[in-house]
Order: sequence, then structure tokens, then C-alpha cells
Amino acid sequence: MIVFNLQCGDGHGFEAWFKDAKAYDSQRRGRKVACPVCGTAKVEKVPAAPRIATGAADGPVLMDHATARSAQFMNALEQMHRHMEENCDYVGDRFADEARAIHQGDAEGRGIYGEATKDEAQDLADEGVPFAAIPKRRPKDA
Repeated sequence: MIVFNLQCGDGHGFEAWFKDAKAYDSQRRGRKVACPVCGTAKVEKVPAAPRIATGAADGPVLMDHATARSAQFMNALEQMHRHMEENCDYVGDRFADEARAIHQGDAEGRGIYGEATKDEAQDLADEGVPFAAIPKRRPKDA
């Protein structure tokens, strides 16, 4: 297995594991490697700083820039999820219908969160209903 540091055209950095470099090339050509933040398949390998630990006396472990940015993003995402849970109503898979009703004035104006399919999200966007897609949390046991 090999891990590559990758970056999309919008500057989102992330890591991905592959069987070998050939597997990465094949999956990238097949547009199967996508940015976990924005979903684009336009990704490139970026230089990685190797780190070899030889023992406790090595001193503090320094993160490379991509790892540090990823950690910052994941922390911000966790804070965003906590804020939504504390301040908004969870509407589950009724998100698209509820967002549309709020937008049209048929339901109480308030913050909501839930799930929508890609088609439902596209319909909301086409109708001018304001919403934002937010990545799900990583499972705690991942």
C-alpha cells in the first residue's frame, strides 16, 4: 500500500491510499479519485515530506502542510456540525421539502439540517432555494 498527498484545483489537500502507483494512475484516469471536500475529480499528487521516527528522543513530530490543513478543516467541520445540532432543527430526509416550504413562506423560517439526494439538491438550486451542502462527519471508528 502507498499513500499519496493529493490536491484538487481548488486547493483542498487530502490523502488517499492505493495498492501501488499504477493503481493510482489507473483510478485517476478513470476519474475515480475525487476531492472529499468539493467532489471534483481534477486532482494531482503534491510533494510530501517524509517523516521517519527513530524513537522518543526524536523530539516533537512536525506535520507537513497538507496534514495540518486537513486537521484544521476537520476541526472546523466538527465545530460546524456541533453548531448546527445545537441551533437548528433536524428534519432528516424531509430536508428538500422543508427547505422549499421555508423558502416559499409555507413553514416557519428557521435553521434546518438533514439529508437530500443529489437530484433534490439540484432541484433546490434550480428553484433558487438557499442551502449549503456540508460534508458528513467521519465515523469515530474509522
